[in-house]
Amino acid sequence: MKANWFKGVLSGIIAIAAILFRSQVAHHVSLLANNIHLVGWIAALVVLVTGIICARNLGSAIGEFVTNRKFWSAGAGVRIVITGFGYVIVLISALSLVGISLGRLLVSVGLLGVILGIAAQQSLGNFFAALVLLVAHPYSVGDYVEIRSGGIGTLKAKILETGLTYVTIETDEGILKIPNSVMLSAGIGKPNDTSSLN
Repeated sequence: MKANWFKGVLSGIIAIAAILFRSQVAHHVSLLANNIHLVGWIAALVVLVTGIICARNLGSAIGEFVTNRKFWSAGAGVRIVITGFGYVIVLISALSLVGISLGRLLVSVGLLGVILGIAAQQSLGNFFAALVLLVAHPYSVGDYVEIRSGGIGTLKAKILETGLTYVTIETDEGILKIPNSVMLSAGIGKPNDTSSLN
């Protein structure tokens, strides 16, 4: 885990240094008038390579951190989200270094984001609920809990698995998958009697 943090931070510093170098060269255009585009492309290549390494390693390190907090199945999802977000930042940075106008690109990405956000509203709600539950930590895998919700009533259950969209529980009637948004809005506590769950 420490190796991922080290590689991620080091490659991130190199990517930032390439961006700063390119911006300093832009201020001294008269010295490098013929080579300014070449410098931009080289800086973009450095940012792409080191940025991808940074996103992968930091995503893995944060995913391991989440997994170590007893959110085993959420760790992989968090790693994917952070890595994907890092890739987007790297791509935008590289495009700006080669002089591609980001205004139109950002408007297009923003419009696409709104459309996808509306289409995936329920999934996004479950994802953000998972993040809140990850921070609040009202239960852990293996805990016996009592869940009170208007939508599902009152359940005594054992937490089997937590994920980015669902929480898997075991009740007297069997195994259920409950959306994270329901778990976030439910009252969760320790039951008085767990003998029926054993």
